[in-house]
Amino acid sequence: MFREMRLKEQQLSQEEAIAILKKVTHGTLAINGEDKYPYSVPVSFAYGNGKIYFHGAVAGQKYDLLTKNPSVCLSVVDLDDVQPTKFTTFYRSVIVYGDVKRLTTPEEIRPAMEYTVEKYSPGLMDGGMKYMKAQEGNFCAYELTIAHMTAKRSE
Repeated sequence: MFREMRLKEQQLSQEEAIAILKKVTHGTLAINGEDKYPYSVPVSFAYGNGKIYFHGAVAGQKYDLLTKNPSVCLSVVDLDDVQPTKFTTFYRSVIVYGDVKRLTTPEEIRPAMEYTVEKYSPGLMDGGMKYMKAQEGNFCAYELTIAHMTAKRSE
């Protein structure tokens, strides 16, 4: 179902891929769109417990498309170092394929928010969780179950 990486010498391990996911602050989520065109949207995300968590508005294009088809692809770039004299770019990237589930209960949402606060506001868990609690109903939390993940480097 998923292609093998062509340039195997550039492939990173799953552990290196996870390290990149834990470090990078945003990625681009590709969703099956309407009228034949894919929809790609930047998202901030957090990795935890073998899954990827992100959030969004309770209405809109991303919400509607994920409701219709939860299969997605997340693209994350860690290093992006243009080498003008070498006519190339050094990079590290991760591609994740999987299916998204909208989290609906407080028991489902809490870990997603904890991973998010831990990543973006380290040391501020109590304040972050109070903020998230105050925002209940104003956002949707999503869980991306990883079906396939590859990571690659060019350095």
